[in-house]
Amino acid sequence: MTIATRLNHYLSDHCIPYQTVNHSPSISSLHTAIEAHVPPMHIAKGVILEDHEGRHMMAVLPANAKVSLSILNDAFCASYHLVKEHDVYNMFEDCRHGAVPPMGNVYHMSMVCDTTLAELEHVYLEAGDHETLIKLDRNAFKEFMGHSRYLSFASQVFH
Repeated sequence: MTIATRLNHYLSDHCIPYQTVNHSPSISSLHTAIEAHVPPMHIAKGVILEDHEGRHMMAVLPANAKVSLSILNDAFCASYHLVKEHDVYNMFEDCRHGAVPPMGNVYHMSMVCDTTLAELEHVYLEAGDHETLIKLDRNAFKEFMGHSRYLSFASQVFH
């Protein structure tokens, strides 16, 4: 079990209660849900976006959903696009490739969270490796998300 250094410090510094859930190695957030026996809609993933001025924002949404860029661009009066995967690796040096915790604030980027996650009793996050999830209850998740804006911008892809 390896929790990303920055994630571990953030949880500790903010006294956020959590549990860890170990699972077999996984290659995607949907695969993680299967391996951890957790509904995909309960796993929060972070998608890194960049605007025309090079500013980054993390969109946090369920693992079984995709980002609607048009909704986000309208809401923020911006022109966001997805950041290329190899560029994401450099932003999250304390994480394994593809296991980014949805915690943009710790990596100096703003965050927007899909409203469906805030309604769940428990939310699970990648811990920074491919074998560990962080389990947060609703209140801990809201505290974890800090001053993030909440919008409905995710469309479900898988059930």
